Amino acid sequence: MMNSETSWIRRGNVTERSERPISASGAKTFKVAFDLEAEGADWPPVSVERLWGEKTDVRFEIRVLNTPFFVRGIAFGDLIAVRPDHERRELVYESFTAESGNSTVRIIFMRNGDRRVIENGLREAGCSWESISEFANLVAVDIPADIDYRKLRKWLLAKVESQDIELQESAVSAVHRGQLPHFP
Repeated sequence: MMNSETSWIRRGNVTERSERPISASGAKTFKVAFDLEAEGADWPPVSVERLWGEKTDVRFEIRVLNTPFFVRGIAFGDLIAVRPDHERRELVYESFTAESGNSTVRIIFMRNGDRRVIENGLREAGCSWESISEFANLVAVDIPADIDYRKLRKWLLAKVESQDIELQESAVSAVHRGQLPHFP
């Protein structure tokens, strides 16, 4: 497993690296380290993923400001508790506090899939996504709480069936689970 990190931010279809993004609320932003456990021989391909977050009014609570690629159970806008790790000189994820209502899915584009078709479908559905050149065929998709996930999921599963993509539902919010009567 590589000992690398991810710490990028992307909304829509433009990748952008930022030393310190500006929060929509104007709050100071911070990187938060999420230590990842190996799920298999090659997954995840990093041992730490760093996400941007902004402070809330609660001590050591952060609102996540981007969509994770490898961290499971976290979506854009979720609230998390962090702890300072003085040895590493960074904030480290401690626990989940509250969900935003958004969901996160990961898509891997397969060779026979038309990426533009998938991205256009995501855009039309009201989703945004993040990508990075190190993992060119992978996107982390933010599904806002107000999206009809049943309809979007049906479309995504058809793309999986046609072998255009692989799909991982990383963090499905209670709002979106409520739209799916037989969600696993």
